[in-house]
Amino acid sequence: MRVIVVGAGVVGTMHAWHAVNRGHEVVQIERESEARGASLRNFGQIWVSGRAGGEELETALRARELWEDVGEQVPGLGFRPCGSLTPLRTELEIAVAEAAVARPDAAARGYKLLTAGEARAINPALRGDYVAALWCERDAAVEPRTAQLALKQKLEASGRYTFLGGREVREVVGTASVRDDHGDVHTGDAVILCTGAWLGGLVRELAGPELPVRRVRLQMMQTDPLGEALTTSVADADSFRYYPAYRSEALDALNAGQAQAPTAAEHRMQLLMVQRKDGGLTIGDTHEYEHPFAFDVVEEPYEHLTRVVESFLGRPLPRIRHRWAGVYAQCTDTSRVVHRQQVRDGVWLVTGPGGRGMTCSPAIAETTANELGW
Repeated sequence: MRVIVVGAGVVGTMHAWHAVNRGHEVVQIERESEARGASLRNFGQIWVSGRAGGEELETALRARELWEDVGEQVPGLGFRPCGSLTPLRTELEIAVAEAAVARPDAAARGYKLLTAGEARAINPALRGDYVAALWCERDAAVEPRTAQLALKQKLEASGRYTFLGGREVREVVGTASVRDDHGDVHTGDAVILCTGAWLGGLVRELAGPELPVRRVRLQMMQTDPLGEALTTSVADADSFRYYPAYRSEALDALNAGQAQAPTAAEHRMQLLMVQRKDGGLTIGDTHEYEHPFAFDVVEEPYEHLTRVVESFLGRPLPRIRHRWAGVYAQCTDTSRVVHRQQVRDGVWLVTGPGGRGMTCSPAIAETTANELGW
């Protein structure tokens, strides 16, 4: 087969990966010279721990297997099975963790409630203020700024892959055919539109104005090298409020009895933190849902995150060297893993994984490939 993939983010690139590895020819078209969107502006977390039970967790666990397999083939991904720790400070936070550990699928996630000493044995850099921690062994990480480039280089070595950057697909012109803004027509046996947060233009024309996907904006930052290893990903207890795996009576009690810090509540924040290969820390994030989005970043969320991180590390953060905002596409029904829709003969739209894109993309693409009979 000949597969046309539109979009070079992680979801599109994983569709290209599955097609090439099943023996097909792929043409991947990207409107930027290289991917520039949410696939680069994220933590690089393979975040199994917070996923909803059922299909979402199954997708994340399958994706975790696939990421590990791809990581063995593509060292440039920087795949590492680092797990995650969520330091806990109060009885209400510990109760939420205890409820998570009691879930029937807790073993699949690698949940374990640790003392502060046990957590420090796993991650000695967390020498700050907390009394317990939730350990999630199945979480992992990759390097988001280099992952797509590393995957592209591996795909190009197959001899069945062509990357066309700096081209925007403008219209569908028949069965499994699209025309780009250079006037070139690309015809295959299937066209997969993985356009991420680009939901206007051609996507709106094809899927209609009622596409059940929204855009979400976030703010993040990255520091200079920490100077020591942060051996796991790190979250704070505010993350319990945002991930469906933690929904429970204990979470209701936390929400009722322990308010978020005002800045965290205003910007719908949680702490997530991952160390990069160069030793710097990627730290975030905020959530903004109302359009139009702000065009600038605001400082108060960064100040809040700095205080939280420093309290866990027990030391000052290194200098912040990057601040950025990103936008991703999320299904309005957040229980859905992804929106997959045939929009024309031979043309499918795959979008809306939200904050699950980096985690789930290999399994999302595998499902597309299976359903289309590649």
